[in-house]
Amino acid sequence: MYHLIVNGCNINDKTEHYLETVKMVFGVAGKQLAVHVTEHAGHAREIAGEVTRNGAFAHIIAMGGDGTLHEILNGIEDTENCTLGLIPLGSGNDFAESAGIPLDVKTAAENIAFRAPNYIDYIETEGGLRSINAIGTGIDVDVLKRAYSGKKTGKKKYFSAFLKSLRHYKASSYKVSWDGGEERTYTGLIACLGNGRQLGGGIKLFPDAAIDDGYMDLLVVDYLSRFRTLIAFIKLTTGKVNKVKEVTHVKCKTARIIPVEGEVPVQAEGEIYEGVKLNARVISGKLKFYLPRHD
Repeated sequence: MYHLIVNGCNINDKTEHYLETVKMVFGVAGKQLAVHVTEHAGHAREIAGEVTRNGAFAHIIAMGGDGTLHEILNGIEDTENCTLGLIPLGSGNDFAESAGIPLDVKTAAENIAFRAPNYIDYIETEGGLRSINAIGTGIDVDVLKRAYSGKKTGKKKYFSAFLKSLRHYKASSYKVSWDGGEERTYTGLIACLGNGRQLGGGIKLFPDAAIDDGYMDLLVVDYLSRFRTLIAFIKLTTGKVNKVKEVTHVKCKTARIIPVEGEVPVQAEGEIYEGVKLNARVISGKLKFYLPRHD
C-alpha cells in the first residue's frame, strides 16, 4: 500500500485533475494507493506518524511543496522502515530541483510507481528536528516572516519580502564550528546547513551539494552593506557562492551554530521554529527515496 499525502490547503480543479492522474498511474502499475488530504497545518506530520506507528512499514508519497515534504519527514516514526517519494506541487520546489524530480505530475508519479528507491541523506538536530533540504537562521527567517504576513503569492512574495528585509534586518553574531573543529565567531547575515542545492525558490546557496554524498553544506555569510547584500544575493541566485568573499562554505558531517545573544528562530524547508538549537548532523543510509533515473 502506498500512502499519498496531499496538501489540502490549495485544493482546486487543477489539483483534482493531478490527483486523478496519479491514481491512473498507480492503477496501471497495479499498486494500491490510499489518499490522505490534509485539513490543517501539521496534519501531514500526523498522518505520517499514524501510518508508521509502532514500527509499521509504509510507502509514503508527498504531493505538495517543500513544507509538506518536511512535515511528513518529521512525522515518520522510523526513517529506516519506510520509503518516501515526492510529487512536487509547491511554489518553490527547491528539494525537487536538487533531487532532479520532474515537475510534470504524471512523470513524477511514474518515477515512484515503477522504480525502486535509493538511499539519500537528511539533516537532524540534537532535538530530533529533521530537514531534507536546508535549515538555518538569519535573514532567511526574516524574509519568510514578512512573506507569510503579506498579501502577495508565489515567488513574488519572497522577492518583495527580501527587499523589505534588506532595509530592516540587523545581522546577528554566531559561534560556529564543524566536525569537532575550532569554534569561530561570525557576525552573520545568514548561517545555514544544506542537504539540497537551493532554497527560497531558486537561491543556490549550495550549488555543489549532493543529497546522497554523506555530507551537508555549512554556509555563513558575514555582515554586508545593503548594496553588497543585493549584489551577493544576485550572485547566490546564479550559484556563484564562491564569488562572494564574505562567505564561509564547507562540507561537513556535524555542525554547531550558536547565537551569541540568546535563542533565535530557525527555518527548515520554510517552516519557522522557536527554541531549536542548530547542533546538527547528517544522517546517511537510513532513508530510501524515489529518485529519477540518471543515464
